[in-house]
Amino acid sequence: MPNAGALESLVASSPELFVDLTAAQVLAASHGEGPALVLAGPGSGKTRVITRRIAALVANGVPPWKILALTFTNKAAGEMRERVARLVAREDGSRTGLVVSTFHAHCAAILRRFGDRIGIQAGFSIYDAGDQKDAIKAAIAEAGLSSTQWTPASVLAEISTAKNKLRDATAYLADANDFWTRSVASAFTAYEAVLTRSNAVDFDDLLLKVALLLRNDTEVRELLQARHQWVLVDEYQDTNHAQFVIAHALAAASRNLFVVGDPDQSIYGWRGADISNILEFEEHFPGAKVIPLGENFRSTAHIVAAAAGLISHNRRRKHKELTTALGDGIPLALLKANDEHEEADRVADFFEARAREGIPWRSMAVLYRMNALSRVIEDALRRRMIPTQIARGTAFYDRKEIKDAIAYLRVCANPRDEVSLRRIVNVPARGIGDATVRKIEASAYSNGTPLITAFAQAAHAGVVSGKSAKSVDAFVAMVRDFARTLDERLPMDLASFVSEVLETSGLDRLDDHSTEDERERVANLEELVSAAAQYRLPDDDPTADANDDLVAPLPEQPTLGDALRLWLESVSLVADADVIDPEQGSVTLMTMHAAKGLEFDSVAVIAIESGILPHQRASSSEDGIEEERRLLFVGMTRAERALMVSSAARRTVRGVPQSSIESEFLREIPSAHVERTDLTARYAGSRIEYDDPDAFSDDDAGERFPIGSTVLHPVFGIGKVEFLARGFGGTRARIVFRSVGVKTLILEHAKLSRA
Repeated sequence: MPNAGALESLVASSPELFVDLTAAQVLAASHGEGPALVLAGPGSGKTRVITRRIAALVANGVPPWKILALTFTNKAAGEMRERVARLVAREDGSRTGLVVSTFHAHCAAILRRFGDRIGIQAGFSIYDAGDQKDAIKAAIAEAGLSSTQWTPASVLAEISTAKNKLRDATAYLADANDFWTRSVASAFTAYEAVLTRSNAVDFDDLLLKVALLLRNDTEVRELLQARHQWVLVDEYQDTNHAQFVIAHALAAASRNLFVVGDPDQSIYGWRGADISNILEFEEHFPGAKVIPLGENFRSTAHIVAAAAGLISHNRRRKHKELTTALGDGIPLALLKANDEHEEADRVADFFEARAREGIPWRSMAVLYRMNALSRVIEDALRRRMIPTQIARGTAFYDRKEIKDAIAYLRVCANPRDEVSLRRIVNVPARGIGDATVRKIEASAYSNGTPLITAFAQAAHAGVVSGKSAKSVDAFVAMVRDFARTLDERLPMDLASFVSEVLETSGLDRLDDHSTEDERERVANLEELVSAAAQYRLPDDDPTADANDDLVAPLPEQPTLGDALRLWLESVSLVADADVIDPEQGSVTLMTMHAAKGLEFDSVAVIAIESGILPHQRASSSEDGIEEERRLLFVGMTRAERALMVSSAARRTVRGVPQSSIESEFLREIPSAHVERTDLTARYAGSRIEYDDPDAFSDDDAGERFPIGSTVLHPVFGIGKVEFLARGFGGTRARIVFRSVGVKTLILEHAKLSRA
C-alpha cells in the first residue's frame, strides 16, 4: 500500500495530475494511508479532489478494483466516472473493477450478490415512493387499522426513520410502549410481510439490509473489506446512520476512509441525515487528517462573504475561511416588498436586467423553501415572456403511463411483485374488476401462495368463473409468455422486448378519437422504448463501473432477463437531482433542497420570512434553526455572479392576505456586502434602519420593551429582548427565551409584560 510520502512524491513524478490544483487541493488529493476529512466549502472543487485522488492511488500502484467511491446521485457518480476514466486511462489504460457509485446502487449490487444469505431472492424489485404507498395501504388494511387515523404518509415516515436507525419491525415492536407506536408496529410488520411476499425492497431496505449484513455476517464483511481497501465518500454531511455504518464497516480493516463534505451544507436532517457523522469524524477515527478547502471557484467576493457572515452564526460547525479570487462582483440585492406579487415583479426585473447583460435564461434560478411558493413567481415570469421550468414537475418516470409500463416489466422480471401485479392486472381494462382481485387475494392469503400463483390457479380452483376466469387466464398466459422470453433472448433485444410488452398489453393503443393527452401518453411510452435502447450492461458501457465479479457478478452469457432487471434497477434509483436539467433555455424554479449541487449565474432566493425560513416546525429547537440557516446558506451559494434575497410584508395564505415578519437570518448577513431596497417604507412613513435602536424612539411598543429588557410571555416564559425592528405589520422583536430558545414576535400582539 502507498504511504503518505509515496503519494506526495507523485506531485513531482506525475505533475499533470496536480498542476491545476491549489495547495490545499494537492494536500487532499495526495493524502496517503489512513483516515482523512476534507472540509469542502461551496464551489471549492471537491469532485476534482476526489477524482484526482483516485488517479493518484492508481498511479501509485493501487489496483483499481480495491477502490470504492460513493456519492448520492447518479449525476454526481456519472461525472466522477467520466473524469476518472480520462485520468486513469492516461496513467495505465485500465480501471478494471473500480467502483464509482451511489450508496443505494452499490447496496443493490451487494444484495444481488449476497441477498440469498438474508432471504432476498435474485431478481428482487426495488419499490419507489409510489410503490411504497401502495404497499403500506395494503399493510395498514392487513393490520386492521383505519387509513384515516393511520395515514400511509405518517406510517411510512415512522418506518423510514426506524430503518435509518437500523431498526426493523421486530426491533421497533420491542420498543413500542404506547398506542400509536404499537399500532405502527403492527403496520410495520404487515408492510415487511408484503415486501417479503413480493421479493421486494424499498430504498431504506437497500441501506438497512446491507448495514445489518456487514454487521452480522463476518464472511461477507471480510470479503468486502478485502475488496474495498480504499473507500471515498462524497457529501459525507448527508449520510444517515445506516450509511455511516456501511462506510465505517467497509473501511474498518484498512482505515483508509477518505470523506469529503461540509457541515455548513447539511440540510437533509428531515430525511435522516446526521450532521454528527461529519462533526465527530475525528472521534470515530483518532488521528484523522483534516484538510479545509475554503477557496470558492464559483462565486464572487460579495456573495461568498455574505454567505460566510450568515453561516458564522451557527454553533455546530467546523470553521474554515471562505475566500474567492473572482473579484468583488456586485453586492447582494436584499429586497423587502409589500406583498408576494410585488416581490415577483422585482425578481422579474432582476432577471431581465441580467438578460440585457447577455446572461442566458438557463443560467438563472428562483429558489424557495417549499414548492407552494412557486405559483406567483411563475405567473409573473410568464407574463413577462420569460421562459420557465419547474424542476420538480412530474418527472418522466412518475407519469402514470410510464409507471404502468414499468409495473408490467417488473412483473415479467419478478412475478412475485404484488404491488406491480395489482397495478396492471386490469390496465388496460380487461374485465378483471376489484371484486375478482379481492377473491384471488383472499385465496392467496388463505393458502399461503404467491399472488401470481393464485391468479394462475383461480379458474381451476373455482375462485372465479365465466368471463372473469377467461380474462384472468389470458392475463396469466401473457405474463408467462413475457417471462419465458426473458430466458430465451439476448440483452440487445431489450428495446424490442419493451415495445412488445407495450403492444401486447395494449398500453400504447390509441382509440379512433384520440385526444392530445392520449397522443402524449403514447409519445411518452415511445420515449421509454428509446430509454431501453440506450441502456448498456456495465461491461458494455464505457462510462459505467467495470463489472465487479465479487459484488454484482453477471453471467458469462447474460440474458435479456439480466438486462431487464439491471435496467429496472437503474430506473428505480434515479434521484431527485438527476431529473434537473439546467441546460434547458429557461429560468429554473426549484426548492433550495433540490438546488444543492447546482450553480447558476444569477439566483433569486424568495420568501425569506419567519415561519417560512426558518420554517415554523424548525423554530422550536436550536438544531432546527441551524439547519434552516444552513439551507439559506446553500441557496445563496448557488449564485455565481448575481444574488437577490427577498421577503414580503404580506403574503396570501389559504386565500387570505396575512402580515409577514422578515426572517431573522436577513439581519445576520453583513451589511457591507448588501444593497437593501425596502419598498414598504413608502407606506410606513420612513425607511427602516434595521440596526439602529434609535429608530424606535417614537414607538410605544419599542419603548415599553427596549433591547436588553427582560420580558414574560404567557406561553414561552421569561426571555430577553435582543433585537427590535419596526415594519409594516408592527414592531418585530427577537427574544431569547430560557425554555424554548429564540422567537420572533410582533410586540403589539405578543401579550408580553415586563419581568
